[in-house]
Amino acid sequence: MKAVGYIESLPISDPRALTDMEIAKPQPGPHDLLVKVAAISVNPVDTKVRKGRAGTAEAPVILGWDAAGTVEAAGGAVSLFKPGDAVFYAGSLIRPGTNAEYHLVDERIVGPKPAKLSFIEAAAMPLTALTAYEMLFDRLEIVRGEGDKSLLIIGGAGGVGSIAIQLARKLTGLTVIATASRPETVAWAKKLGAHHVIDHSKSIPAELTAIGFKDVDYIFSTNASDHHWEAITVVIAPQGKIGLIDDPEPIDVRMLKRKSASLHWELMYTRSLFETKDIVRQHEILTEVAQLIDEGKLQSTLTESFGTINAANLKRAHALLESGRSIGKIVLNGF
Repeated sequence: MKAVGYIESLPISDPRALTDMEIAKPQPGPHDLLVKVAAISVNPVDTKVRKGRAGTAEAPVILGWDAAGTVEAAGGAVSLFKPGDAVFYAGSLIRPGTNAEYHLVDERIVGPKPAKLSFIEAAAMPLTALTAYEMLFDRLEIVRGEGDKSLLIIGGAGGVGSIAIQLARKLTGLTVIATASRPETVAWAKKLGAHHVIDHSKSIPAELTAIGFKDVDYIFSTNASDHHWEAITVVIAPQGKIGLIDDPEPIDVRMLKRKSASLHWELMYTRSLFETKDIVRQHEILTEVAQLIDEGKLQSTLTESFGTINAANLKRAHALLESGRSIGKIVLNGF
């Protein structure tokens, strides 16, 4: 089957950074679905893994986690899906990725594709939706319907920020403040429902003061957390909660002690990495996300379609993500 992968870990400008190749079609294990991939999206994790993981001629690295497609076959222990079902999911960090015609995924981390979305639109959603949902409700433990409190989302126009804004607006009563630094990203965050948008290239405490906030109850930092760390510790409310998803340089957590503020990490892959007892929670989350989309409460965060799934188009996507200037999600479809 067709796939896109690599052997050496190389800069995206190198012709060998990603290449078109043929690999064997996999066979499903007990809990696996064999999915015929219709569309994929590209995430920052793709670029991070490419920079840090090498393969071999016998076992090239196949990247890609977000996918939407159709179940081709199912393992003997599968009970949630059957061949012919349309699905979407974000895969596992320790299995071959979705940049291939057929892909194996544990059914317990898969959701039914939203009926109102095309495969292209659906492929933009799983990883960011899971990350945002798990951070808001599993890590920060925000109560559904909670009001009279505030949430600051640093990096509101990125893939995760884009869905976090929507989930917070639709499922809570929090005042949602997003950060963005360019006219187009400010407009995007406002379109998705942020009550306020402030500029993270300026002083975050001053920007919050200008809109009437001394501090905020929750902070969800999606990128550059080390750069913003001092500001984060200044504006977090006493007994507030801070969530991070990026890989910051060392930060001084002692700065949180005076306020009894707590720090929470979110990695969407934790449940699949360790096959936790609640691994099926991701199936449940994606099922709810699909329902919210079909009810018109959430929208796809697809912003750019780069065409066919091949090495040339994936290189373009990686380069754009590495530039730090992407908005929403980049999707590719078909082979």
